[in-house]
Amino acid sequence: MELKGVSPSEIANISGQGISELDANLEQSLDQIKTSDLHVVETCPLLAPVEVKTELSITPAIAKVVSEARARIRNILNGSDRRLLVVVGPCSIHDVKAAKEYAEKLAKFRDQVSDALEIVMRVYFEKPRTTIGWKGLINDPHLNGTFDINFGIRMARDLLLDVAKLGLPSATELLDPIVPQYLADLISWTAIGARTTESQTHREMSSGLSMPVGFKNGTDGSIDVAINAMLSARQPHRFLGVSNDGLASIITTSGNPDGHIVLRGGKQGPNYDQNHVEAIANRLRDRHLQPYMMVDCSHDNSGQDYKNQPIVLRDIADQVRNGSEYIVGVMIESHLNRGKQPFPKDLAKLEYGKSITDGCINFETTVEILNDLANAVRSGRF
Repeated sequence: MELKGVSPSEIANISGQGISELDANLEQSLDQIKTSDLHVVETCPLLAPVEVKTELSITPAIAKVVSEARARIRNILNGSDRRLLVVVGPCSIHDVKAAKEYAEKLAKFRDQVSDALEIVMRVYFEKPRTTIGWKGLINDPHLNGTFDINFGIRMARDLLLDVAKLGLPSATELLDPIVPQYLADLISWTAIGARTTESQTHREMSSGLSMPVGFKNGTDGSIDVAINAMLSARQPHRFLGVSNDGLASIITTSGNPDGHIVLRGGKQGPNYDQNHVEAIANRLRDRHLQPYMMVDCSHDNSGQDYKNQPIVLRDIADQVRNGSEYIVGVMIESHLNRGKQPFPKDLAKLEYGKSITDGCINFETTVEILNDLANAVRSGRF
């Protein structure tokens, strides 16, 4: 099409002006279009791990408690120590005062059964949620939705130091991959939960952890998920993480040889009975892994009812008493007082020493069933 009376040079000039105006309009539009942080309300600085660990530092005596417990746990997990590992304590820590009282009681009892049981206190600061709910002491230490995470990290580390001062090792579940930089030097055993065992991030993280790691079977009861996690964590990995100075970093690991499986039941029901245990031992052998496992007495093994944990433990004690070599440890949810209480509610009305997450057996029942387990070890393995 021709434009009558308009020369080619004039057409070029008009086109150039149009393109310039289009570019200017586009640039102005891009300034007004936001493509990041659309749902981020606030970003707060996190204390560097080195700051927290300098403020709340590990001592040689505490380091000895941690490292020697790790060595004993490794020996139990590989079968060279014929005692049982017992990870026992509150479902979650929400009251530091009650946790310390529990630790003091457990440390005294621990000495009474140390010939048969290696007792490690369950000190859980992070709670995976299926939908929503309180995410643990680190995330919300004041239990009021203020999410003072820097304070929560300090509180968690301070409690771990106090527990270790009693000569009592600690165990936890590591959920957020940044948290180990703040706490892992004080942990003797850790769990990777049923919801995260299949996660590549947690398998990579586990490959660099300095303590034995228990991988729970999947919530659907799948054992292969945990076995694959063990095999993955044994290998070297490179992944994104945080350095001791708090810098985003590329982490290179050598692999963790001390992974093992934790049976917690599944949607199809419990998996702690002798038939399940023997079948899982054979499956571990098929994958060229040692046929040893822990049993979580709670969750689907107890039908989500804390009162059933002693029933599970009695069955395990019978298996040990009858010569089973496959079960090398147990997990129990226990607190000062039995049951659980609703949360959130008026904090002043919270009952002391009672869980706000899963229900727990009380300390007296804990002592009773662990004494029975210790006797089973003495008669079945020594």
